[in-house]
Amino acid sequence: MKKEKNRNSFSGSLGFVLTAAGSAVGLGNIWRFPYLAAKDGGGLFLVIYLILALTFGFTLLTTEIAIGRKTKQSPLTAYAKLSAKWGFLGVFACLVPVIIMPYYCVIGGWVVKYFLAYLTGGGTAAAEDGYFTEFITGEWQPIVLLLVFLVMVAFIVFRGINKGIESSSKVLMPLLLMLVVGIAFFSLTIHYEDESGVARTGMEGFQIYVIPDLSGMTVKGFFTVLLDAMGQLFFSLSVAMGIMVAYGSYVKDDANLVKSINQIEIFDTAVAFLAGVMIIPAVYTFMGREGMAASGPSLMFVSLPKVFASMGRIGNLVGGLFFAMVLFAAITSAVSVMEAVVSSFMDKFHMTRTKAAAVETAIALVGGVIVCLGYNKLYFEVKLPNGAVAQILDIMDYISNNLLMPLVAIGTCILIGWLLKPKTVIEEVEKSGSRFGRKQLYIIMIQYIAPILLVILLLKSVGILTVI
Repeated sequence: MKKEKNRNSFSGSLGFVLTAAGSAVGLGNIWRFPYLAAKDGGGLFLVIYLILALTFGFTLLTTEIAIGRKTKQSPLTAYAKLSAKWGFLGVFACLVPVIIMPYYCVIGGWVVKYFLAYLTGGGTAAAEDGYFTEFITGEWQPIVLLLVFLVMVAFIVFRGINKGIESSSKVLMPLLLMLVVGIAFFSLTIHYEDESGVARTGMEGFQIYVIPDLSGMTVKGFFTVLLDAMGQLFFSLSVAMGIMVAYGSYVKDDANLVKSINQIEIFDTAVAFLAGVMIIPAVYTFMGREGMAASGPSLMFVSLPKVFASMGRIGNLVGGLFFAMVLFAAITSAVSVMEAVVSSFMDKFHMTRTKAAAVETAIALVGGVIVCLGYNKLYFEVKLPNGAVAQILDIMDYISNNLLMPLVAIGTCILIGWLLKPKTVIEEVEKSGSRFGRKQLYIIMIQYIAPILLVILLLKSVGILTVI
């Protein structure tokens, strides 16, 4: 009991909301959300995503944050405290960030590379064919930049909840939001005429993004949009990876959870929407509809540098600001991933924060080096069950995202929805005297709808469900 009494906590609701939002706002918001919106009928995807955020996302977020605050434990020990027989869920929930941290830091190193390139006036070189491939297949530079990114993240986590994680979020998140809004506004003002005389504008790209396109829509097509939106939301909110349980354990008992969770949802969804406003109009203006087919690393590190190069002199500045924004998003997300592991080590093995952070830093570094070598000395390809061809990074991403995360979320729904009953979470949410306005919705979602959707998502993720 003494250990729980002395547990650190966020100084207030603002610190918690910005920190949790910093976790939720990551690379997926920037390099996948705009692609899915462009692919899935623009405004139709946005409407479905918003509805799911207010129902499906709200349910999962509320559950994990409430579990953390109720148990005052990190993911590795929180589930066992709720039910000894379900302690294995905590092991899975902790294993997810252990697997994610190494490759996320590798990608963070890639972001550092491009940020430095634009900072030193090398944006034109970054737009050349083969620049990205030549970089990631190099032997030493990716490892050095992985280390640079990891040191930045570890420094914040070493400093603790208040002086490190909360303080950095209060600085980085407002900066990130300002950059996102600024670049989004700029994207709406641009125009370009290609060699064939075809003129395109940012506002035309914006219309493609927000106006629902129902042409050729079938029932199967609608379910594809639904699953895409659900998958993006699930992976965007940082649920089922221990993070929200860990952060929930640092929330004071008198904090209004409903209000905070609503604010986290709004922040995450707003940044995801603005990421689309940043990227889709710019890519459409300079590359046409064909350029909008890119997602993931190919969008961020290949297509967008070409867009910035097409802007002329101002492209280097815009590219620098863009990759600064991406770097802030990557750091806040990586800090959250690391904290989920560090807090677990502290609670389970009674380590000091310094020792736990050092152990996780070492694990992330070794794993990250292996991921980097996966593009040169350890290069190989394997076909995953879902049909994708993968290297080491992709395999780790598949295990954590496609397998473990849906399993953790399904298990959590069963534990709270049927074994311990929804009142476990409802009572925790209402403990501070706040009104749980979506109580009945929560009960239906946690018992029936969320687990069904998660099973469908799991089956699709692993390649079993191919009909939809």
